[in-house]
Amino acid sequence: MKKTLVILQSNYIPWKGYFDLMNAADEFVIFDEVQFTRRDWRNRNKLIVGGELKWMTIPVESKGRYDAAICEIEVSDPQWAKKHWTTIQHAYGKAPFFAQYRDRLEAAYKSAEGLSHLSAINRLFLEMLADLLSISTPMSRSEEIPRTTEDPAGRLLEICKAKGATTYLSGPAAKAYIDPVLFRDAGIELGWADYRGYPSYPQAHEPFEHGVSVIDLLMRVGPEARDYLKTGQDRRGIFAAS
Repeated sequence: MKKTLVILQSNYIPWKGYFDLMNAADEFVIFDEVQFTRRDWRNRNKLIVGGELKWMTIPVESKGRYDAAICEIEVSDPQWAKKHWTTIQHAYGKAPFFAQYRDRLEAAYKSAEGLSHLSAINRLFLEMLADLLSISTPMSRSEEIPRTTEDPAGRLLEICKAKGATTYLSGPAAKAYIDPVLFRDAGIELGWADYRGYPSYPQAHEPFEHGVSVIDLLMRVGPEARDYLKTGQDRRGIFAAS
């Protein structure tokens, strides 16, 4: 049987492209065994607050831990969840679909208050947001697969083989280090995501900004949010044209 795998670091309340990758996969592997990168998407994302872009950042203990893996990173301020929920209420309290999603979001932030590790927090929100988008792709963790190589591309291939993948779908940034020959020789199709051509939706920001958390999309269009994903009608809609 054919199986498409996506292997990706966890992000905090990520943008719609992240969920397109998830929706295109038969299994989504959280790749938090790799090094935590500061000022990246792992612990922060953007929302639109008062018509302006605002970073929402989970404070973490990273000073002096430059080699720490994402799965090892811990939260430094337990009050972050309350602050973020307050900001979301302020930003979207009058949005068309805030009332519909308020209870789920509030419950998620309350649950996040009791979590100490960034990876667990991210997974909590990934599962919740995927459910709101009617995405049922199962998730697993790369740490479950024994590691026998230090080569980044080799590790991805190792996970693909262990999971029985016939297709590996990657974000375009990985073209810098993935050798397509490795996957071709292993009999695994290598696909690249294409983030171009997303439709706009009614948004409280000018010019239109695609690179914000999917929460913005949900608040503005509600159950129709899935229609604004490239995989909304076609699971292969995120694949770049060959």
